[in-house]
Amino acid sequence: MGIAVKRIYEPAAKTDGYRVLVDRLWPRGLKKEDAALDAWAKELAPSVALRRWFGHDPSRWDAFRHRYASELDTKGEYWRALAEQATRHRLTLLFGARDEEHNNAVALKAYLDAWLKGHGPQH
Repeated sequence: MGIAVKRIYEPAAKTDGYRVLVDRLWPRGLKKEDAALDAWAKELAPSVALRRWFGHDPSRWDAFRHRYASELDTKGEYWRALAEQATRHRLTLLFGARDEEHNNAVALKAYLDAWLKGHGPQH
């Protein structure tokens, strides 16, 4: 159980559980049949404007996380099922960016973890 974050270019593992790509764009050079995805949640990716503004600039990380969280606040219908999934099974959020610390999957994990801490599993 819980949420992990992993580059999509890393090999899939049984311990990944439910694998979800959370990027708007398909990762370069990766064949869809090699991705071992359970879902591609384009709806959870940052808006094009926010992604371009951020540009993977670590100096904008805190502001990016705040702005992205504001976008996610309006997309509960897309992320709540994933949050619930994480209470029962391992959930792995996949991303294509080279920067493994400053990307939307890391920000989404923090957002989901915070929501789960405040709301817990809904049965």
